[in-house]
Amino acid sequence: MDHADRLPVARLVGGIPPTALVLLGIVSVQVGAAFAKQLFTVAGAAGMVTVRLLMAALVLVLIWRPSLRLDRRTLVTVVTYGAVLAVMNLCFYAALDRIPLGAAVTIEFLGPLAVAVAGSRRWLDGVWVLLAGTGIVLLTGVQGGLLWTGVLFALAAGACWAAYILVTAKLGSQTTDGKGLALAMVVGTVIALPFGIGSAGTAMLDPMVLVVAIVVALMSSVVPYSLELEALRRMPPRVFGILMSLEPAVAAVAGLLLLGEHLAPAQWIAVGCVVIASVGAARSAEPDV
Repeated sequence: MDHADRLPVARLVGGIPPTALVLLGIVSVQVGAAFAKQLFTVAGAAGMVTVRLLMAALVLVLIWRPSLRLDRRTLVTVVTYGAVLAVMNLCFYAALDRIPLGAAVTIEFLGPLAVAVAGSRRWLDGVWVLLAGTGIVLLTGVQGGLLWTGVLFALAAGACWAAYILVTAKLGSQTTDGKGLALAMVVGTVIALPFGIGSAGTAMLDPMVLVVAIVVALMSSVVPYSLELEALRRMPPRVFGILMSLEPAVAAVAGLLLLGEHLAPAQWIAVGCVVIASVGAARSAEPDV
């Protein structure tokens, strides 16, 4: 597809540096998560995931109007992406329902950090991994602690996040603009639907839930996933993983400002350990060629 034939939104996003795209996506997704958590008592965690994915799928399909004519390789990638997306969000929201936003994202962030240092033979990268691990131990070991079910859900979400980074890069290379993302979001919605219905039932149709879901869908799905997909078209997955280093800190601040979730001093130190570990991995990384 010629650049001149791309949709205006694609041309606009294409003119933004990939680093800025990632950072904008980080802020958007964490603010969206904070809004979503405020309605867990109404629609439940799984219900909010389902409505959010549904709204995001509708918006993306209307914007990109994707074709269903896909070759087998691309179809497998789209379905895999959608499945990873659904499981990642179900696990993350389940964690968010049990532990603070900043803690959930800090634990979940082990996934992107693993992608960032995967395959590295530098001893220094081992130090960063050790520092991140120390942060997680410190985060979960504070007196009063965190619910272990929440920690386990966050770890599962982190594993899905690592897979998401790799699959997103593949989807970006096999599809144009946001067409593949739109189809994958439909797949993710279908997978999440039974969990949402089982959790929330008709509460998902509450007008307040639907309005907030639209906002959350834009901030936590449409905007960040579109920005990340475009960014990963122009940078390797390892670099993307490294740039996500600010995610735990942004989540902790969003939780504090929007949800009133106060972390203990030791837990803030834990968040800092994970961020420093990621920045260290970024500084010691070899330039991608």
